[in-house]
Order: sequence, then structure tokens, then C-alpha cells
Amino acid sequence: MSEVNNKIWSYPFLDSLFFTQNLWHQHGVFVHTLRVTYYILKAREWHFVAAGLLHDVGKPLSAFKKDAEDYEFDEWSFTDHEERSYQVIKNWSFISEYTKKIVRYHYLIRDIKKSKTEDRERFEQKSKIWNTLDADFQADLHRFLRYDDRGKGKKRR
Repeated sequence: MSEVNNKIWSYPFLDSLFFTQNLWHQHGVFVHTLRVTYYILKAREWHFVAAGLLHDVGKPLSAFKKDAEDYEFDEWSFTDHEERSYQVIKNWSFISEYTKKIVRYHYLIRDIKKSKTEDRERFEQKSKIWNTLDADFQADLHRFLRYDDRGKGKKRR
């Protein structure tokens, strides 16, 4: 998990929460979360509602400038934000284990695809996790990813 731990009143936390994420997100985390949840509700996928609301709760805590491109375009990186999100909610007794797993692994599909060409060790690690998940849960992750993608809006650049 990323060592970044932004404070609630820090610039990275507030900027990523309300205004800026990165190339793939038109909105900050807050509006993105509302959009994801809207599409989940519209589809009547009730079992995803809590995950829609919580899947990126750790993003503002983990926002950082990774490379020159982040500085050039004034954007944020969120390495392992899904694990940070899970760490925030893992002890919340009012959240189901299913929802916690969706939050923890919601980026796994994309992470596997990305790391296959960029980081072989990470690819192997993420693929092992994927292979421990049953087929029904894998299918749910694919469906949840579609809502997450719809919540991103149009690309910024």
C-alpha cells in the first residue's frame, strides 16, 4: 500500500476530493462517487450501492504527484487507492464483507491489464489475487467496473 497519508485539510486531499483527479476522470472523487452510485441505482443493482459510495473513500488520502506528467497537467496519482479504501472501512461492522471485497478489488481488473506490460512482478501478484476469487465474484467485479467507468465522465485531455 502507498505510504502517502494525506491529512483531511491538506491540498492534495481537498483538491482530489472536490476538483481534480487525472486524465481518466472528469470530476473530483466526490462527484465521481455520486455519478457511480447514480448509475448503480439507475440499474437497480442494489448490492453495489454501498460499494459505489465507498469504493474511492481512500483516494484523497493517497493522492500524490507521481511523475512529470502529473505536475505538467496538475493531476494526481492514486497508487493502491483501493487498498487504502478497504483499510478505511475494513472494521466497519455495518458494512458487509461482500461490499468490503468489492471496494478492495474494484481496480484489480484494470491493475492486471496495466501491470502486464509495465510491472511483471505486480502483474503476478495481482493475478494470484484474481485467481483466488470465485467466478461469480469476478463477474461482479467486471460489472462494477462498468459503473466505475461510467462515473468518470469524459476524459479531461
